[in-house]
Amino acid sequence: MAQTKKQTKNKKEEKYEEFKVKGKELVEKVKEIIKEGNVRRIIIKNKKGKSLLEIPVTVAVVGTVFAPIFAALGAMAALVSECSIVVEKKK
Repeated sequence: MAQTKKQTKNKKEEKYEEFKVKGKELVEKVKEIIKEGNVRRIIIKNKKGKSLLEIPVTVAVVGTVFAPIFAALGAMAALVSECSIVVEKKK
């Protein structure tokens, strides 16, 4: 099971949560976040904080777009040992 670290920031009524995960747990955690709903955007960052991939929820909601997104996440997971998932939530 993924060990996550949750951090919440409120800025101009936007809510951000950050989860630290191992590379192999990346796809499952993103699937879990999308299922929860109430998400505007998901940002995947490497250990150094550099943004690797941004997924707007409007794209993620469309079922046919899931497969390429998860394929990209799977490839990324193979390349990174640790990463952060930053979730921008609706107020």
